Amino acid sequence: MKISYKKLWILLIEKDISPAMLRKDLNIASGTMTKMRRNEEVALSVLLRICEYLNCNIGDICDAVRIEQE
Repeated sequence: MKISYKKLWILLIEKDISPAMLRKDLNIASGTMTKMRRNEEVALSVLLRICEYLNCNIGDICDAVRIEQE
């Protein structure tokens, strides 16, 4: 399984919040933002801060995606 933050980027667009504003307001490290853009794992504490900021549930910002084995 891997993680997808596609829902986060869509939610930010819907709420008219730029990724830069999110990063600045929550004091998220630039490396963490890069990991999220690459759909890599980040600390749960960061995800919970984002949820609190956006007033949403964790399932509203990310998904676990099954990787198909060839």
